[in-house]
Amino acid sequence: MRITRLDNLVQLTWMPGFFPVNSYLIEEEDGLTLIDAALPSSVKGIIQAAAQLNKPLTRILLTHAHSDHIGALDGLKRLLPEARVYISVRDAALLGGDRSLQPGEPQTKIRGGVPKRVTTRPDVLLSEGDRIGSLTAFSTPGHTPGSMSFQDTRSGALIVGDAFQTFRGVAVSGTVVPWFPFPALATWSKEQALASAVRLLELQPALLGSGHGDLLPQPESAMRRAIEIAQSKLHKELV
Repeated sequence: MRITRLDNLVQLTWMPGFFPVNSYLIEEEDGLTLIDAALPSSVKGIIQAAAQLNKPLTRILLTHAHSDHIGALDGLKRLLPEARVYISVRDAALLGGDRSLQPGEPQTKIRGGVPKRVTTRPDVLLSEGDRIGSLTAFSTPGHTPGSMSFQDTRSGALIVGDAFQTFRGVAVSGTVVPWFPFPALATWSKEQALASAVRLLELQPALLGSGHGDLLPQPESAMRRAIEIAQSKLHKELV
């Protein structure tokens, strides 16, 4: 596991050179917030990283309910029963294994690894604009119907799950990156993913943290270029 720290943010990365999977620890005055729970084998690394910061891990936020973002959830909850689990209202159904679509949503099959045997249930269902410590929640559907992103009001750092990837190129969810196409292949709605990417750019992030890839300081130009590529590709698909 690789650890990268910038101010109040710690990025934990498993398999960084091959198939990077990220979790994030956000340091608050009263404890730590974990964003995403990576893989089932990630429990030990997350617990050890939190211990090094010498603060309790009190909150677990999930950007979305794909298996590589919730893998350690049950293991962490067993060790930290008081930690509160947060996920969007919409993706709470996915966390329970329900792939069905809701009225008004694009009737495109939900893709990616949806958990089937997760026993942990969320304590808090998130909506647009909710505050969790120093973080503000933003609804950014596309990769999944209920994907969310979180921006730190202190630093401007923006954690986006799979709304963007930064491994082997910066790309909007749904845009295939050669040699690492997996986030694109697991995307539910390219149209909604693109709209969410535009919205994230409008937040003027100081730092971009994705589910797969390195931290990206001053990311606006790279995000803008990724959006332009996604717009071009989507236009070609629709005409």
